[in-house]
Amino acid sequence: MKDKVVIITGASSGIGRALAFACAKQSAKLVISARNESNLAEIAAELTALGTDVLSVKTDVSIESDCKELIVKTIARFGRIDVLVNNAGISMRALFDKVSLDVIRKLMDTNFWGTVYCSKYALPYLLESKGSLVGVSSIAGYKGLPGRSGYSASKFAMQGFLEVVRIENMKEGLHVLIACPGFTASNIRNVALAFDGSSQGETPLDESSLMTAEEVASHITTAIQKRKNKLILTNQGKMTVLLNKFFPSFMDKMVYNHMAKEPNSPFK
Repeated sequence: MKDKVVIITGASSGIGRALAFACAKQSAKLVISARNESNLAEIAAELTALGTDVLSVKTDVSIESDCKELIVKTIARFGRIDVLVNNAGISMRALFDKVSLDVIRKLMDTNFWGTVYCSKYALPYLLESKGSLVGVSSIAGYKGLPGRSGYSASKFAMQGFLEVVRIENMKEGLHVLIACPGFTASNIRNVALAFDGSSQGETPLDESSLMTAEEVASHITTAIQKRKNKLILTNQGKMTVLLNKFFPSFMDKMVYNHMAKEPNSPFK
């Protein structure tokens, strides 16, 4: 990753923040983006203190013009793009018959369209560098998770989109990685949207028992270096994807039962 220009969206916390520091340790040049400008500034200062050449750009990936500006500013500063990590994302927790359609639109705008917008404007430069286009998806992109209709839909869509981009450019030297962490310790569940669009405010999981964002970042950076097409993390995640191929009805029941055990589950 030395001297590679790496853009990371959703870099103000969680996996995105961990990825920024993982790439910085390998002497990459970083462009970090997120909606939270103050958090970005703090992270940029920490990275600069480590000797990293870093640019921070406030970006709401659900807004096309913001995504275009992110790429324009990257090229103005560094003149190239070697890696784009589409990491920005939001989650939800509500039954479909109760959830506002605006919540699902918001998830699609951020998780799916944010990936499309950033990828569209970065693609010419990634093709030029024969670089890496990365989408941080989820096991929810392989198996529909009850109570997360908008989240699963957005991740299924993201994965289908990135797979097409990979196939269309398979003779152009473009590397496309779809990375699917399992449940990861981060604040994504704390800020997940409830049925009415308000913030959930608390996580239904024991965060201390989950894979850390730093572990996920390490796996993703290794997968980028090895130019892997797919990355599925955690034993639970790998087992879910594998069993769902052969026993989908059984896995429907297993996933339902697992989610129903969550504190304050919407199934109760």
